[in-house]
Amino acid sequence: MSPDPLDSQADPAPLSWSHWVEDRALALLLALAMRLPLHRRVPFAGWVVQHLVAPLARGNRRVRANLAHVFPDLPEAEVKKLCARVTNNVGRAMIELFSGAEFARFAARQPLEGPGLQALAEAHAANRPVVLVTGHLGNYDVARAALLGRGYQVGGLYMPMSNPATNRRYIAAIESIGKPLFPRGRAGMAGMVRFLRQGGMLGVVADQYMEHGKPLDFLGKPALTALSAAEMALKYDALLVPVYGLRQPDGLSFRVHVEAPVPASDATTMTQALNDSLAAQVRAHMDQWFWVHRRWGDV
Repeated sequence: MSPDPLDSQADPAPLSWSHWVEDRALALLLALAMRLPLHRRVPFAGWVVQHLVAPLARGNRRVRANLAHVFPDLPEAEVKKLCARVTNNVGRAMIELFSGAEFARFAARQPLEGPGLQALAEAHAANRPVVLVTGHLGNYDVARAALLGRGYQVGGLYMPMSNPATNRRYIAAIESIGKPLFPRGRAGMAGMVRFLRQGGMLGVVADQYMEHGKPLDFLGKPALTALSAAEMALKYDALLVPVYGLRQPDGLSFRVHVEAPVPASDATTMTQALNDSLAAQVRAHMDQWFWVHRRWGDV
């Protein structure tokens, strides 16, 4: 049997020369951006990633490859527009996360909507665990911050970054948005299980390529997908709720959309429902999904 992706985590890589250079570049960007107020910092970081980082890091190549894989008939003008807007959103989301507690205070004021709100409130009142599932869309941590700001007990499951120096910065930033946090893998398993059993809400970003995942449909193509979120929901009698932090036309504010809980059945069926939910949101907000990720492997 393939190992469960929740239990699979490579040992942290040693700090290489390329990691050091990458972290120094990030440190410089943060030093410049943090001098600006949040409403100016966010578009500044979006511009930097769109015009400087993405071309150097070949981010547009990955966006183009993914779009060609899923939407081969998309006109070139639309592809160019998406390359610009996607990388701009990535930059905005990155600086928002690294803004930590300041961004958390802002996110806590963003409106909640959707058919799943009542189910969340009832689960909170009954001390029933919830697995909140989102994707790399808009800003994936807005929902956690918005719910924390309203008194919900929300933890986060995160995938450590391959660059150890950048990972330390990232963890410090998202911890200042809210705790508890659990690293994906054995190190975070015990604490995560205790948290769920105590009636906590666990946020999971579930649209990452998983080598040992199950090939399920995502945007019309098979994508290796972890079943972990659905398996946890079944094992701990938790609600499985898709939730999204959708960026608004001003590029700064959000609305947090909470969908109705996925009906309990089996892990594969429930995970496919999560993929279908995210796919619908991606089609509605093409420029907000992180097309820079290797969702379908090396397409």
